[in-house]
Amino acid sequence: MNALEKFVIACSSMALPFLFAFLFLLSGDFRAAATAAECEGRWIYIRELPSRFNTDLLATCDDFPLLFELREQQEKSLLPFIANHGLGPRTHNRSHSWYRTDPLFMELLFHRRMLEYPCLVADPAVADAVFVPYYAAIAGLPFLYSPDQWNSSALHGRDLADWLRRDRPAIWSRRAGHDHFLAVAGAAWDFDNDPARTTVWGTAFLGLPECYNLSALTLESRAWPLQEHAVPPPTSFHPATLGRFDAWLARARRSRRPALMLFAGGAASSSGRPNIASSIRAECELRRDLCDIVDCSRGACAHDPVRFMRPMLRARFCLHPPGDTPTRRSTFDGILAGCIPVFFEEASAARQFGWHLPRRRYSEFSVLIPKEEVVFGRRRIADVLEAVPPGRVRQMREAVLELAPAVMYRRHGSSAALRARKDAFDLAIEGVLQRIRRRVQAMEQGTNPLVLVGEDEEEQQQPSDSRVGDAADSAIYPNVLSVVRTGSSGGGFGGEPNPENSMVAVALLLCSWKLSCWCLASGPGD
Repeated sequence: MNALEKFVIACSSMALPFLFAFLFLLSGDFRAAATAAECEGRWIYIRELPSRFNTDLLATCDDFPLLFELREQQEKSLLPFIANHGLGPRTHNRSHSWYRTDPLFMELLFHRRMLEYPCLVADPAVADAVFVPYYAAIAGLPFLYSPDQWNSSALHGRDLADWLRRDRPAIWSRRAGHDHFLAVAGAAWDFDNDPARTTVWGTAFLGLPECYNLSALTLESRAWPLQEHAVPPPTSFHPATLGRFDAWLARARRSRRPALMLFAGGAASSSGRPNIASSIRAECELRRDLCDIVDCSRGACAHDPVRFMRPMLRARFCLHPPGDTPTRRSTFDGILAGCIPVFFEEASAARQFGWHLPRRRYSEFSVLIPKEEVVFGRRRIADVLEAVPPGRVRQMREAVLELAPAVMYRRHGSSAALRARKDAFDLAIEGVLQRIRRRVQAMEQGTNPLVLVGEDEEEQQQPSDSRVGDAADSAIYPNVLSVVRTGSSGGGFGGEPNPENSMVAVALLLCSWKLSCWCLASGPGD
């Protein structure tokens, strides 16, 4: 990274806290307030962390050559993908809904979307949950990709844990952290080491005793999740209006699909050992009349949705074998394209995303072919898929498209009509609130609050069509950007506009603007 790039990102990091504060105050003053009844049990307080725990970290993303070496991507800088609050740059200048999104910045995306949450509270004492805007995955980069810090991986997150207990300690001690949650843009496996042991890979963030009580929204969960629950990784599709979202679904429904199946992935392993990905590639190479291959070697698909979305629109089934980890981001790209997912082990999705993809409905929208039958039993994937009747294929495709809202992260500041349809973020927040509620109830009853998430809890979270259907749910997502309340009725940030807060918001915006102007005027050499 050259001096100019470092300078630009440093300026952005300095300005972001002012912008976040401005948005927080603005949302509470210039939009209609929700009533206490509408937000009952859903009030969330956002911890005001020092910028070293979030926005300052963005300037360090390019400091780890090993990260780019392992990713094998053509881009050698992650800085462009910070744009649009973590959505990344648009795919092209005329694009309205498609971005070059990197999942690493999911934490920034969640931070921005939390500022639009309709039931924010200014008094932590009356909050049902507390959001911690810590960019955990970015903070963990030195411990994962800097060899001189591998032996210090137990330090990841320790400074945050100390700060949470030291700064306004009543917030943490009120429920011993059981009501705190955060987003982690990575697999839980990467952060679950024992802090007392030295390991070759990973950090001990989730293994810290101080962090045991936190709830983490991760991109992939462990086989027996304790603190975490998996949420879909951000795809590249982030519409801002219901019209653009429905237009995309209409395109996916009417798309002609001449290909039976599609595999989007890297080159086959050179180890010589049999594995499901190699078996899929071998079958596709032999049956090019039935199977399309999208070569994603060397990170070719990481930030180029056009490369794989168009082929997915032309295929009836998309193959999603496990790779280095059980899940694949392409699963969710395929759902948005109306491409029926084919899994080869239950850990690839059915045991991961219960808040977004209901476990009991997997047979309605997906196909499961045990990988052992393909690798060692010589079962042909094409034979299984060709045996599915055309009418059944149409039903499955429609079931897939019904799930599209649940795996899509809409753009921040989207229209009221689109906000009325629950997206991946909305379902994640509902899920974590329910989990926290169960933990708090367990504490009050004197039982162990560290309970595992059961299937019943996950099924209760999933609405039939991911919409806000009845009056009770409609009240949860009113046509407002945000609402903030205090412990007492009237006054505070909620209700009528507060002139003092409005002036503070304007002052923060001016500070941010002046800081940006100073940066541009002074240049990287000053």
